[in-house]
Amino acid sequence: HVQLVESGGGSVEAGESLRLSCVGSDFSRYYMAWFREAPGKGREGVAAIGMDGRTGIKDSVKGRFTISKDNAKNTLYLQMNNLEPDDTAVYYCATSTHWGKWAIPSFAEYWGHGTQVTVS
Repeated sequence: HVQLVESGGGSVEAGESLRLSCVGSDFSRYYMAWFREAPGKGREGVAAIGMDGRTGIKDSVKGRFTISKDNAKNTLYLQMNNLEPDDTAVYYCATSTHWGKWAIPSFAEYWGHGTQVTVS
């Protein structure tokens, strides 16, 4: 069982930045992903990083969000720049079982409890 704990959320104005962190264990053994869930919308994949460091990014956040990880610290990051009101959501980190389907929530295995990001 993998326990994941997110942090770094908050309330910011449009155009500002936030960096989310997710601490867990055995990150080098998993595909890792960030998801988000906005009010009234389904959970969606935002970014993922493979065991070899390759990344996947949702089209609407390309050029603004960057995913990275530090295996030695078992920490996953999501750097979010130039935030927009549509980025408002609860952000979750998760392990994924299938690289090609990293953006699909049903292929995630372990989840954190989420961190709120509000952009006004």
